[in-house]
Amino acid sequence: MESIKQSVPKSQREPRKFWTPQKKEALTGWLFLAPEIIGMLFLNVFALGFSLYLSFSDWDLLSGVEGIKFTGLDNYIQMFQDPTIIQALKNNVIYMILTVPIPIAIALVLATLIHNSVFFKDYFKVAFFIPYISSIIAIAAVWSALFHPSLGPINQFLMDLGLSNPPKWLVDPKTSLLSIAIISSWAALGYTIIIYMAGLTNISNEIYEAAEIDGAGVMKKFFAITVPMLRPTTFFLLITMLIGSFKVFDVIAFLTEGGPNNSSTVLVFRIYEEGFKYYNMGYASAISWLLFAIIGVITAVTWKFRNEE
Repeated sequence: MESIKQSVPKSQREPRKFWTPQKKEALTGWLFLAPEIIGMLFLNVFALGFSLYLSFSDWDLLSGVEGIKFTGLDNYIQMFQDPTIIQALKNNVIYMILTVPIPIAIALVLATLIHNSVFFKDYFKVAFFIPYISSIIAIAAVWSALFHPSLGPINQFLMDLGLSNPPKWLVDPKTSLLSIAIISSWAALGYTIIIYMAGLTNISNEIYEAAEIDGAGVMKKFFAITVPMLRPTTFFLLITMLIGSFKVFDVIAFLTEGGPNNSSTVLVFRIYEEGFKYYNMGYASAISWLLFAIIGVITAVTWKFRNEE
């Protein structure tokens, strides 16, 4: 066949068609994707570029586009001299410490217990997971009643135990951020447990049986087998929860509004205040890019540590 094709003069051969069935099918697919791609470019790429420009500008949202005034690095200089931003950054770090390593450790222990030693596993999965899929505002309202300084069940219980001056929780600058962390950790615990239980199903029982033959106890099997085998799962949870800890907003906006005395304010809430309460969109954009840089650095460092390991 190849020799026949070579013997036919090029002038007598049939010209190749540009619009082959494969190209038509590909074009049809791209046409279907075009609205989504255009929307993504406009809503994401354009929004990112515009916010970056605004971070170097002074713009009152009520003045319209013509009110944008380029100010250079003024917003960034002001941001690093703003005590409320420094306080918000400290609160974010404290909140991250309270809501990432501690809940991960608790979830790992609970997931292992449910997976190995508990009957009605499906019931416990649902019971722990319900808070995660519930409205965070509804959860915050319930915990607000529980944390009531004088009438709340938690303080009533503490006073019954003999504690005459229980914490004021949400209304005390010393405990407001801790209270927010407890609520957020409790709400997200079910998700973490479900992810760990999915990882536990991939560990072969033969490994545990071999360890038992060698005389390994429960704690030895947990630290020598379960924890190392779940490292990929732990890394996934670590990344997502680290990023999520810097994006906390709704529960703070509903319960404390950053107070009292900025004791529970965080970067996202400061962005909301500057942009949609004081209409200072330039300053809010600068804080947004600070948050973007922090999350990017944390993600890069975590990935580098994971790759080296």
